[in-house]
Formats: sequence, structure tokens, C-alpha cells
Amino acid sequence: MVKLRLKRCGRKQRVVYRIVAIDGRSRREGRDLRKVGFYDPINNQTHLNVPAILYFLAKGAQPTGTVHDILQKAGVFTEVSLNQTKFY
Repeated sequence: MVKLRLKRCGRKQRVVYRIVAIDGRSRREGRDLRKVGFYDPINNQTHLNVPAILYFLAKGAQPTGTVHDILQKAGVFTEVSLNQTKFY
């Protein structure tokens, strides 16, 4: 199963995270399938590749709790619900 999770980067006391799509069985620093975002908790900055995130969510990827909260603040799940509505 593919997961959207945080991958720790940066240096000591100055951590930044990449949001990556990765196999659920891999370790935190394992090889990722694709980088889909960036999160800096110190400066409270987030950069997301929304089309790539929507692609992985459509294929069944499960975000971890923290990534879910980041995506919810960014409004990604409202875009998912708008894309799933069908007009007849």
C-alpha cells in the first residue's frame, strides 16, 4: 500500500520535511516513489504539488495523520470532493 508521509530532512535543530509517496512497508528514510510536497514547521511554510497528490489519492494512497492535517489545512480534500461529484 502506498502512503503519503513525511520524510525528515535538514540539519540538527533545523528540521524540514518532504511530503513523499512511499511504500507503506519502507522505513522513514527509505526510497520514495515521488516527492509531492515540502513542509517547514519552523517557518510554517507548505508547498504542495496538488495534481500529484490528487493522483496518488485517486489510486488509493493513504495519508498519515500529520500529512492528512496538512492537506486538510491546504484545502486539498475539498478539491477531491469537487472532482468526485458527477453531473448528469
